[in-house]
Amino acid sequence: MTEVGSVYGQSLYELARDEALSTRIGEQLGVLQASFHQEPDFIRLLSSPNLTKAERCQILDDSFRGKVHPYLLNFLKILTEKGYMRHFDDCCHAFTDRYDADHDIVRVRAVTAVALSPEQEAKLTEKLQKTTGKQIILQNRIDPAVLGGIRLDYDGQRLDDTVSHRMDAIRELLNKTVL
Repeated sequence: MTEVGSVYGQSLYELARDEALSTRIGEQLGVLQASFHQEPDFIRLLSSPNLTKAERCQILDDSFRGKVHPYLLNFLKILTEKGYMRHFDDCCHAFTDRYDADHDIVRVRAVTAVALSPEQEAKLTEKLQKTTGKQIILQNRIDPAVLGGIRLDYDGQRLDDTVSHRMDAIRELLNKTVL
């Protein structure tokens, strides 16, 4: 995460928290982030030196006035005016990190060879909530290369109980064995 993204994202979060708007602005920020991922040319347009700052801000007004909270619209204008729109993703991550920390939320990525069933997701979420004492937001990513088992990534940790990881450990053990 860039320093710009961290500073601006945390600042937006603090403003939203102080005004009791953190959930609402966080949801809108997530929608904008997804939209910008689908249309990356929009970020490029807002960063274009061919347009004046006023023209770029007018584009934001035309696109989002009345659709997002005024704080968020002003935030986008500040990023645009300063030439920092390329850091928008990092701002979103910093906002989400602070929100999660304040609300005892842990985002967990479960990597499996096949999709988890809804029942498996519910059981895993419940077990992780009991283990961490926090609310879990589980995302399942499919990676056939794991072959089987599950890998959990959260809070900078990785718990790997996949077949591919076990095979790598056996391979390493065999390579170290003197015959």
